[in-house]
Order: sequence, then structure tokens, then C-alpha cells
Amino acid sequence: MEEEIIELTEDLSSSNLYSEDLRPVPKNQRTWSKWDLAAIWVGMAVCIPTYLLASYMIVDGMSWIEALIIIGVANLIITIPMVLNGHAGVKYGIPFPVIGRSSFGINGIHLAAGVRGIVACGWFGIQTWIGGLAIYAIYCAAVGVDPGLGLSVGKFVGFGIFWLINIYFIWKGTESIKFLEKYAAPILVLIGIGMIVWGSTQSGGFTVALNQNKQLQIQAAEVFQQNNQYMVAINPIKDMEGRIKASEFRIVENGRDGGWIEIRDNQNTPIKSTLASSTLPEVQVQLRTIIDGKSVNSSLVTASFRVENQSGLSKKLWQYLLWLTIMVGFWATMSLSIADITRYASTQRDQIAGQFIGLPGTMVLYSFVGIFVTCAAIINFDDILIAADAPWDPVTLLSKFSNPTVVIFSQLALLVATLSTNIAANVIAPANAFSNLLPKKITFQWGGIITGAIGIIICPWILLDEISNILIFISGLLGPVLGIMLCDYYVIRKKNIELAELYKHQGAYSYKMGFNPAAIIALMAGVGLALIGYFIPSLNALYTLSWFTGFLISFIIYYFMMRKEVNRAIS
Repeated sequence: MEEEIIELTEDLSSSNLYSEDLRPVPKNQRTWSKWDLAAIWVGMAVCIPTYLLASYMIVDGMSWIEALIIIGVANLIITIPMVLNGHAGVKYGIPFPVIGRSSFGINGIHLAAGVRGIVACGWFGIQTWIGGLAIYAIYCAAVGVDPGLGLSVGKFVGFGIFWLINIYFIWKGTESIKFLEKYAAPILVLIGIGMIVWGSTQSGGFTVALNQNKQLQIQAAEVFQQNNQYMVAINPIKDMEGRIKASEFRIVENGRDGGWIEIRDNQNTPIKSTLASSTLPEVQVQLRTIIDGKSVNSSLVTASFRVENQSGLSKKLWQYLLWLTIMVGFWATMSLSIADITRYASTQRDQIAGQFIGLPGTMVLYSFVGIFVTCAAIINFDDILIAADAPWDPVTLLSKFSNPTVVIFSQLALLVATLSTNIAANVIAPANAFSNLLPKKITFQWGGIITGAIGIIICPWILLDEISNILIFISGLLGPVLGIMLCDYYVIRKKNIELAELYKHQGAYSYKMGFNPAAIIALMAGVGLALIGYFIPSLNALYTLSWFTGFLISFIIYYFMMRKEVNRAIS
């Protein structure tokens, strides 16, 4: 039986806590079906960070199967609280900052919403920078110049242009966002399938391409000890015939360049060389080859030190748990603010079906696209000589194609993917959070402009290389907020909120000074214990599982503190 939808029956337009952007969405304006919600998730999940996430796991030594299983499990896990937290959005038609007033208080919610908003601003900046790179790649393909490595004026110009495109959709409002997602989703899925077909065709078969995963798992260079001597093992990339693509290598030992050495056996790997140092040296390795009469060099990579007997079940288990936390953290922000979207759905059935249809499957599919296409690329492009230079970033991959038409079309597709993700995942929530600070003065549109401005200030070109570390830290901040909200809504209030009271300064949720002490204490405890392992190595397990740690601790503390308050009120 479908649960009823509660509508506001009291005129609260004069309240400073009420605005047209934060008001409950009337039932007759709920226009988003389960397919609209599924399209929203496809549009959000098909993005370059999704494409990149699996790469970090493979570089960490996992197989492609292990990576996809962890991604699938993590997204099933996060979809459950997503659906649970989306319930209030459908039932009451209100966004995250308003729902949060019941648990945190009318002022306390600014703390939780502010953290969520700032995190989204960071993601907005990262996605906008990536979109700007695609615009710059289109320009370079059109005029026939090399995009080059590092920062450049052209890349910042592309960033500015894509920023303005995002601002246009923000200013047009939520219906334009629905339109964008609805038509972008099928295009993005088809492009992903097309990339798999390309990789399979060019690599001589589906299985052949996937088998290259083994080349990506191996460190490009490792220092190890043998018979009291230090040696370096170099693992160059091989082509489809099993031949090393590089023709020469050089070793830089403690700053001393040993010069280029010819690779005589082009099938034997790893290439081993004895080092001169009697103590553990700092070693860098580079490879090169000749393509069309020109010398092509790999990156100069630092060799890692091989630790023997490091394998084992416990190490592997912790590696899985670490990446599970990172993957959950990827959508931890949306699990808090999903009501910002579900408030436009007309039934609970639609929001549940839409989220389960759209999120887990799309994340697994597009992560697989990233893995498969990169595996195919390392044997199809002669200039990829070591695993460190594998083009995990699709912007880099697509720029390798020589046909300008292919590059331009593909980069346009990436622009659509990045735009659809950025608007839905990284604008709606912070715009509502900033609007909630001053409902009568900051509209949704101006909240979006603030989001865009902070997205520039945080310098996303620096943050891009720290995604996995950022996600663990974010998990520790946001897991506790979700634990408090779900405990409040389902356990304490049994899904019953006094809707009108959410918009009153002297209402049921005003608390003392507008802060609910139980929520603030639970939040501080959850965040503190989730992140303490970052500072105290012996408690690293708490940090490794930061989302789960923070969620459970805050849930339990909030429950016992609020149960006492509820019992006191009843007596």
C-alpha cells in the first residue's frame, strides 16, 4: 500500500525559514517518474571520476574482477540509505536542509548542510575542470595542435567556458536539470557500449583486451634485494604479440644517470639490473622508443621497494575494506541530500525503483568501460610504454586518436556526461544548503552561483590527483550526519514529522538556540572517532572504515540521547 503524501496546510510565507525554493513541493507538481530518477542517476554515475575509480584499485594491485565486485557491493550498500533517506523527500516534499531541522535544529542543520555543501563545491570544481579539459582538447583537435601536459592558458580558458555553461543550467532551474538528465542518459550509455566495441575490435577480441589487466597491476619498476645486492626490476608494457614496445631504458640511481641501455630481448620481463648502492637507493626509471622517426619517452617513474612476505588474507581483506569505504564515500554526499531530488517524485515506489535501477548497475557498467578501454589502449597505442602512463583519464585517451572528427565527437560526449553529473550531484544540494542560510535572500539560483564561485576558489586542478584520499576523509564527515538523520526519522519519530513546525522559529524543532544538543554531541563523537585513526596509526582501522564507523557511532549515541528526551517528554 502506497504511503500518503503530507502537504502543508498552513500559510507560513511570512516566516524567515520559508521560501519558494525550500517550501514543500505540492503533490500536483510532482512530475518526476521512476524513469526520470533513473535517468538522473545514469547522468550522475556516468562521469570521469567513476571512470577513474577502478583504475586506482587496479594500480593498487587488484584484478578487474575484484574491482568491479567492490564497486557493485559498495553501490548496493549506499543505495539502501539513499532510498531510506529519500523517503522523507517524497512524503513531505521538502529538501535535505529542511528535513535536517527536525534532528539538528533550525540552526544546527547549518553545520551538517554546510559540510555537505562545501564538499559538493569541491566536486563541482573538479568536474568543471575536467569539462574544461575536454573543451580544450576539442580546440586542439580542430586546429591541429598538441594539448600538451601540465597547466596552460588554454586549459584555464576551457575551464572558464565550461563554468559558464554550468551556470546557465543552474539559472534555468530544476526543470532544465530534469530535461538535461533525461536526454543525456541514453546517449551516455550508448557511448559506453560503443567504447567497449572499439576496444574489443581493435584488440583482437574481448578476452585479449581484458587480459591486459595483468600488465596494469604490476609496478612499472621495483627495487629489491638479492644476495646482499640491490637490484631493480623494470616491467615495460608489451604489445599484442607479446613484444616489449620500448627499445631502450635508463636508470637514475641517487641522482646519477646511467645512460640509455638497449633492450635486447623484447619478450623477457621483468628487465633486471644490478644497482651500485650498498644501501637502499632512490631509483628512477624511464623507457623510450622510436615512432615515425621520432623519439618517444615514457614518464620518469620512481621505483617502489618490494616488501617480501607482504601478501596474505588479512592484508587483502583490509585492502578490500579500504576500497569499500572509498567507494561508499563516493556517493556519501548524495545519500545525505537525496531528498533534494526525491521531493519531485510522486510515489515511494518511483523513488525506490528509480534509484535501484539507475545507480548500482550504471556504476558497475561505466567502471567496467574505464577498465576495458584502458586495457585495450595499452596494446593499441605504441607510445604507452609503462603502466604509469596508461590513459585512465578518458580525456587523455581520446586525445590520442589521430582523427579530429573522432576526438571532437568523443570529447563532446564527455562534456555532456560531465555536465549532467555536475548539475545534478554537485549543484542542487549546495544551492539548497546556501539558500537555507538566508531563505528570504538567497534563492536556489544564487545558491548555485555561490557553489560555482567556491568551485573556482578551491583550485580543482590541484585536488584532482587526491580523489581517493579525499573520499576517505569525506566518508568520516558525512557518515555521522546520515546516521543521525536516519535514526531521527525512522527510530525516534517513526517517519512522522510535524511539517509546519519545520518553518517556525518557536516550533517543535527550534530547540534551545536552534541547536539540538543530542545531534551535535553525536556528530562530534562520530566524526572524532571516525577520523582519529588518521592521526593515531594504532587506530587506523577506524579511519579505514570511516563511513561505517561514523555512521554507527553517531546513530547509537543519538538514539540513546534522544530516547531519554522522548521518554521525559511523554512522562
